Amino acid sequence: MSITVRRDGLHGTQHTLRIRDHQITVDAAEAAGGHDAGPQPHDLYDASLGACKALTVLVYAQRKNIPVEDIEVVVARDDSEERKGVYRLNTTLRVTGALSEEQRQELLRVAGKCPLHRLMTEVRTEIETRLV
Repeated sequence: MSITVRRDGLHGTQHTLRIRDHQITVDAAEAAGGHDAGPQPHDLYDASLGACKALTVLVYAQRKNIPVEDIEVVVARDDSEERKGVYRLNTTLRVTGALSEEQRQELLRVAGKCPLHRLMTEVRTEIETRLV
């Protein structure tokens, strides 16, 4: 699978991100010279963690017949020390349904093991960029 990002027009910072049959507009914030016409790359990075946690918890709950009604994950970014090598993402998980405290703790544990959480914290990512 490949993801394509292509500039929209000749002016401004807006781009179109294509993943399979999906399109997302991405842009820089106004403070960075953009028009804030879509999420910034950091937003997508952070959102991927929240989405992964939500989907992981839901699929796990369905497999284990845990009566989850609603799931909300909130991701808060602290990038104040990013240039020093520290990028903090604080997540909160809200799960509703007729759940015991044991089930709630089990779902919290599962959220901490979602594939993106592990990718962001346990895996070394290697990136190669070529000019074509």
